[in-house]
Amino acid sequence: IDAPCRNFTLYQLQLATNNFSQENFIGKGGYAEVYKGCLHDGQIIAVKRLVRGTPDDRIADFLTELGIMAHVNHPNTVKLIGYGVEGGMHIVLEYSHLGSLASVLHGSKGIKLGWSVRYKIALGVAEGLMYLHYGCQRRIVHRDIKAANILLTRDFEPQICDFGLAKWLPEKWTHQIVMKFEGTFGYLAPEYLMHGIVDEKTDVFAFGVLLLELVTGRRALDCSRQSLVMWAKPLLRKNNVRELIDPALGNIYNSKQMKLILLAAALCVQRCSIRRPQMNQILQLLKGNLSSLESMKKHRNSSYWNMYYKEI
Repeated sequence: IDAPCRNFTLYQLQLATNNFSQENFIGKGGYAEVYKGCLHDGQIIAVKRLVRGTPDDRIADFLTELGIMAHVNHPNTVKLIGYGVEGGMHIVLEYSHLGSLASVLHGSKGIKLGWSVRYKIALGVAEGLMYLHYGCQRRIVHRDIKAANILLTRDFEPQICDFGLAKWLPEKWTHQIVMKFEGTFGYLAPEYLMHGIVDEKTDVFAFGVLLLELVTGRRALDCSRQSLVMWAKPLLRKNNVRELIDPALGNIYNSKQMKLILLAAALCVQRCSIRRPQMNQILQLLKGNLSSLESMKKHRNSSYWNMYYKEI
């Protein structure tokens, strides 16, 4: 673990979070509870306390997540401040003032996300994923990309968080078989759901779902358990942009950027993982750098490509 990563005592974390008080409680997932805290120097933090399973399970989860996070450093990934092992397993992170994308997009915070902010979030998450897949010392697949795991800074810069399911990708393997099924329904790639196959295309599929959320304002799974991907695919095939767009946006959006995001989303959520682009290709597409898309020729037999590319 790098030197800047601090080791906190239980007393320091209790002091920062007012003894993990309910007032400082931010939320709970399948693996951890998260509390807001304030260090003695005034820095606002988020303390993630692992709660899943047995003490041995928590130690294993802690070592996995901390081991990966200690090697991650990018503007679009959450910043690790430190850890604590006294009285339980704790991971200390930089606090994100706006909370998660899910809470802003689907919650009752009263924050309206205009098109320029949604586009910025799409680009930022793509940058973060490209870094994880290609920019780290060892390739990382996140395995749980979703709106709840994208935090937003004050200026709506997205940061990928929650590396509890993340895996190192072997350099010489094209994919990795994961026996244990974990993840979030609505974002799961078909090959992972059916066969436990994990590689970077697992994240690409989930990113496509995230793009659809940004465009439509809908959840990955609605209250009736309908999949956003299943709902959107017929509309994407018909190029029915009007039906896809979040009513909250009205007509206030950049039509070229919208086409780029819809094409990227359509390519990302293809059933066949081989036909999905890589994150570096997706990022270039989102930026409108069409001259660099020669590498995506194999996707051009896609009906989505033929439809949207002509219009762009």
